[in-house]
Amino acid sequence: MLKNRLLFTGILMAGLLQVTAQTASTAASTETKSKYDQHALFGPLFYPSAGNEYRTATGEPGHAYWQNKADYKIAATLDDATNKVTGSVTISYKNNSPIELPYIWLQMDQNLYNLESRGQAKMPATGRSRYGDAKSTFSGGYQVTNVELIVAGKTEKVPYLINDTRMQLRLNKALAAKSGAVSIKIDYNYVIPEYGSDRTGILKTKNGNIYAVAQWYPRLCVFDDVQGWNTLPYLGASEFYLEYGDFEVSLTVPASHIVVASGELLNPQEVLTATQLKRFNQAKTSDTTVMIRSAAEVLDPASRPAKATCTWKYALSNARDFAWASSKSFIWDAAKINLPSGKKCMATSVYPEESDGKKAWGRATEYTKGSIENYSKRWFEFPYPVASNVASNIGGMEYPGIVFCGSTAKTGGLFGVTDHEFGHTWFPMIVGSNERKYGWMDEGFNTFINTLAGVDFNKGEYKEAKTDWHQYARFLFGPTSEPMMNTPDVLQERNIGIELYMKPGYALTLLRTQILGEDRFDYAFKKYIRDWKFKHPTPWDFFRSIENGAGEDLSWFWRGMFLENYKLDQAVTKVDYINNDAKNGALVTIDNLDQLAMPVIIEFTTASGKTERKTLPVEIWQNNASWKVKLNTTEAIQKVVIDPDHSFPDMNSANNTWKAN
Repeated sequence: MLKNRLLFTGILMAGLLQVTAQTASTAASTETKSKYDQHALFGPLFYPSAGNEYRTATGEPGHAYWQNKADYKIAATLDDATNKVTGSVTISYKNNSPIELPYIWLQMDQNLYNLESRGQAKMPATGRSRYGDAKSTFSGGYQVTNVELIVAGKTEKVPYLINDTRMQLRLNKALAAKSGAVSIKIDYNYVIPEYGSDRTGILKTKNGNIYAVAQWYPRLCVFDDVQGWNTLPYLGASEFYLEYGDFEVSLTVPASHIVVASGELLNPQEVLTATQLKRFNQAKTSDTTVMIRSAAEVLDPASRPAKATCTWKYALSNARDFAWASSKSFIWDAAKINLPSGKKCMATSVYPEESDGKKAWGRATEYTKGSIENYSKRWFEFPYPVASNVASNIGGMEYPGIVFCGSTAKTGGLFGVTDHEFGHTWFPMIVGSNERKYGWMDEGFNTFINTLAGVDFNKGEYKEAKTDWHQYARFLFGPTSEPMMNTPDVLQERNIGIELYMKPGYALTLLRTQILGEDRFDYAFKKYIRDWKFKHPTPWDFFRSIENGAGEDLSWFWRGMFLENYKLDQAVTKVDYINNDAKNGALVTIDNLDQLAMPVIIEFTTASGKTERKTLPVEIWQNNASWKVKLNTTEAIQKVVIDPDHSFPDMNSANNTWKAN
């Protein structure tokens, strides 16, 4: 989830303006005593437990790995006069675990919008939050009208308890280990909030409301081998952890509406006009954008079937969620997506007249197609039949096969948010990490792959400028920063963009470009995706997977960058000549002054103007806070610089340079 990559960068830069500027000078003027303790960084006892039959020491799923399955059959109706969704969901749940289950937990995320919810209680009395408003008078949440089990084709009542955003079903008979199955039927309704934590909502446009509908049905909590039942409440900041399954969805809406959704539209001939159906089928084979419903047609009654309502039917396989959008104001266009295997799917965009234009949403389908094709080629093939981009009052939010993006986004901003939200297809839609606990495993991974997309799209049309990480480091690791290994709900809201997006995204870039190299990193990263596709990895599974795939002990890196909030400050403190003669070579003393360590790149310039570089591995810091580096020169040294490209997160550039007097 991200409002706008360019906006986010602007926020970071604004923070940097508050940091006192530092300029390079001789190292002697900034020499300080080292705080470095190599034992804390390189200690051998990193992993909390050994591998087992469920999760191996190599970071792969074990031979006995299991996860439960939840299939959903949903029929829902949208009333655009009351903004109400009325639904009935039948959940077929399979217990593949080795544990008998006497009860089942479900997520009831709409209950966040009840005025008495825990999340509402966390809203600040003063100031702003993107997750809610302490002054809100909207009291939403589910109204549950029926809960029953279906056993052998017969229904039976089941005791249940709703507590905040969770529901517990207390089964009459425990669900058997490894083979138990049950069907749960829940009838419910709720009113869609106008601003639903920037994840669901209603955008008012001159031609009608746009409904971006998510967290709209009761969903199974994950039961896994790590936590058992994962029942953390939905408080707004922390996102979702969901089981995989198949979806059959029927959505009945006013006939004037166009609907887009996560899955494949099964009955286009029933919900589209003859002209729209022809264009829809044309778009399936077109590499350029095809207009299915133009701006000029939005107010034309002939552009929709002449009846009161239409029921749109969808199917989606092996997915962790389902979302949709509906409006009578939609302009609609689409194009073909080409996948590496030769398969095809569809990119499509819907947006109001206010968002139209070639510098705005007129290119949204082009951006969607480019994003999906690029990530499918780089990492893993897109698994869904459609990728729908919806203009909404939501800054940016992702679901399988559909994303909600800000309706006012344009040019590079629209590309950035589109690319980011569809990047979430890979994390966490394909690789199903626990977002509610480890937000950096989806936002950070996605931020990392986004940095490559800017280079890849349209010959670098939106390629970002090179980043000076010395400047950013004083912001990312500043006095108010926090370790990224925290749940989003625990982080200060102002730090969420830093700790979940920028810092882990940068950490993976650093790992790829400076520590492992592109070949080793990409091989290990792609294997991690393949191994954990449609499964539930933990941070430790990721750490082990990269280490084994790349053949490198990276515990110092994970500890310093992910678990802790260690800072880096490396300095050049002295230059001597062997036997006091420059012809014999130079000895450069470098110090590690803070708790984080990194490899070292030294650039030195000789008296004649010749410049060379020398790279040292992180292992030089395993038992030293200070290190002497021999430079095989035959003339005097004029300048020595550590990290000349500002690739590492060094907090103090002033001591990185030594100059001859």
